[in-house]
Amino acid sequence: MRRAASQTRRGLAILVFACGLTASLFRGPVTARRPDAPPAAPSTPLATPHAGRATGPVSLLVVDGSINPAVADFIHESIAAAERDGARALIIELDTPGGLLESTKTIVKELLGAAVPVIVYVAPSGSGAMSAGVFVTLAGNLAAMAPGTTIGAAHPVGGQGETIGGDMREKVENFAASLSKTIAQERGRNVEWAEKAVRESVSITEQEAAKLGVVDFVAVSRDDLLRQAHGRIVTVRNARITLDLTGATIVPREMRLKQKFLNTLANPNVAYLLMMAGLLGLYVEFTHPGVFFPGVAGGICLLLGMAALQLLPINYSGLALIVLGLALLIAELFLPSFGILGIGGMVAFVLGSLLLFDTTESDLTVNPNIVYAAAATFGAFTLVVGYLVVRSQRRQPALGREGLIGETGEVRQRIVPGHADGKVFVHGEYWNADAAEALEVGERVAVTHVDGLRIRVRRLAAS
Repeated sequence: MRRAASQTRRGLAILVFACGLTASLFRGPVTARRPDAPPAAPSTPLATPHAGRATGPVSLLVVDGSINPAVADFIHESIAAAERDGARALIIELDTPGGLLESTKTIVKELLGAAVPVIVYVAPSGSGAMSAGVFVTLAGNLAAMAPGTTIGAAHPVGGQGETIGGDMREKVENFAASLSKTIAQERGRNVEWAEKAVRESVSITEQEAAKLGVVDFVAVSRDDLLRQAHGRIVTVRNARITLDLTGATIVPREMRLKQKFLNTLANPNVAYLLMMAGLLGLYVEFTHPGVFFPGVAGGICLLLGMAALQLLPINYSGLALIVLGLALLIAELFLPSFGILGIGGMVAFVLGSLLLFDTTESDLTVNPNIVYAAAATFGAFTLVVGYLVVRSQRRQPALGREGLIGETGEVRQRIVPGHADGKVFVHGEYWNADAAEALEVGERVAVTHVDGLRIRVRRLAAS
């Protein structure tokens, strides 16, 4: 019994010692403190900066074009890959004229919640972060610009750059302004300018942006960007991180094939041209059955254009006007409207094209020069086809009974009035022939009448 009790006491002592050791490991090192000293203030993760990843690469992705679902998906995948690969930071090299509001919100959410530091770099020289690009730039942990770049003009507009009217204008503007202010506050940037960029559509250069606190600094190159970013403290998921970018290797990331394809389709100019090519190809196939190639190519282009319209917000009134315009242009070919249907079709076509992407959900637009070129192409095609149709209707028939009348031939067997044994070689064929006068072999004759399998001819005057 005494031995069992002694073993029990020894086991309890070992257990207490192990618990104490474990607790000390979780508490960290213990420092001595005088009995009369005040208790130490509790530490928080935000108060103690710590070094970021010191061995991983720096991921780089280039966004050169509009902000659309393909770009949002690309950024989402790049952030996830950077976190998985232990990257020290992720650089987004940005040059954009703007884009879709929904895609912009998705990208901003990804940047604010990323577990890897994100540096947005407006570059190269001559680039700009316009409209939706302002929100993306403000959302980066660090923001930089190359010399000769601009940022701003984030005021929400319609598809053709016009001011949105009515209550919708106020709603969209207030939402965009609150979004820009929230991002600026979260990243410690100039909140006042962020609001002015939306409400007053201001635009500034890289030097002004750095001076006003819109971006952190101006970098002349990627290497200069890493040099100036090294040692800066950024907040990543409520933890303060000191960037260690010494000797970091920049690893570019490319869009997947699907993303590149969707990114190309999301260009409103490409989507518009695909639709026009599809409609023109199908029209040629319907008017000239059996050619096949225009119908196949037109069907593919039209389906791709419709897929693009799934990515882009469209104005259905504009789409209806385009369809109406094409219908009127086609009707002009078959109805004697003396050009009224054709002119009406051209007007409807141009107006519909200009209004096609006129929505409050984006600032994308079709290049007016492309619209005018497409309208001129359809108009010229309609005129040419109409001219050929009229010309073919006025031309003498070349086949059948009507095609024989007026044709010239040669007498191959003597023709005697009242006898049925005369023959004429005409139109590449031998015909039984009759005439009002006797005709000798070798004489040139012209067909004046066709009666079943017999023709009536007359002598041609000697030239």
